[in-house]
Amino acid sequence: MAKATTFPRVQGLLYLTEGGTETEVMYRHGHPLREFAMFELMDKPTAVTDLRAMYRRYLDAAAEHGFAALLSGFDYRASPDWGAKLGYSAEGLREMQHKCIDFLREVARPYERQLPRVAIAGCVGPRGDAYALNREITAAEAEEYHTAQMQTLRACGVDLVWAATINNVPEAVGLSRAAAEAGLPLNLSFTLDSSHHLRSGPSLREAIEATDAEAGESAPDSYGINCSHPVEFEPALEPGAWTERLRSLRPNAAKMDKVSLCKLGHIEEGDPVELARMMGDLARRYPGIDIWGGCCGSWDQHLGLIASAVRAAREAPVAV
Repeated sequence: MAKATTFPRVQGLLYLTEGGTETEVMYRHGHPLREFAMFELMDKPTAVTDLRAMYRRYLDAAAEHGFAALLSGFDYRASPDWGAKLGYSAEGLREMQHKCIDFLREVARPYERQLPRVAIAGCVGPRGDAYALNREITAAEAEEYHTAQMQTLRACGVDLVWAATINNVPEAVGLSRAAAEAGLPLNLSFTLDSSHHLRSGPSLREAIEATDAEAGESAPDSYGINCSHPVEFEPALEPGAWTERLRSLRPNAAKMDKVSLCKLGHIEEGDPVELARMMGDLARRYPGIDIWGGCCGSWDQHLGLIASAVRAAREAPVAV
């Protein structure tokens, strides 16, 4: 069993990620996505132009608040089943993944002197629908399935893999093993629903502890939460040492459940000020979390407010 690698922590260094790239590019800029696949936009010049402008606004927010940037790839759907559904061969998927990572490096290059660090992450999504109970997948099946994408991300030279919207433990274990075998650090991000649990049933604590136990030395470098609003995930943060494994929070902008959000047909921004306040409170309570950002419905306005609130929380004097 391969041993997991790490994405180093630096005292005082905070990372800002993107917000909900898909919702922003679809509903703000009018670029439809087949099967929610961002990577296809790399071959569409007008979309690339809009993405450059979007990322400049995000990177400006990171620079303004003294955050490092952690840019994630557009390869959430660049895995075998989804690629085949979209008509891509294995080689075609590899080519698109390289284009995605090359784009991130290009757009971040002018900011390298303005930011304390720029890191690049590949993005891996679940084999099935993140918001439904799919056919059962074993850890061995998940490891085999995700290996191709992990190997391509290793060839791309990414600093980290972000596994997003994972909703069951066996897939989390398989992802962990595939990342460890590829020699890539993994931030594994679960998504919770209004029951404050994974869609497959476990609590966040149960999912993290079970994944760590089953993956062993291949366990993820860290965990996170994405595509959930704090009203969904904050009640899941029960006390315990397990919370020290959490490193990233990327919330949805709105309090609506995810299935309803997907059916709206327009962007729902929620209350950016309230969201930032809630994130600032979490920053005070969980000092080990150093990766902050957003998910569906959020972009530069939300990111700027979140960064400001997190910065203020971390710089506030400690009560004695």
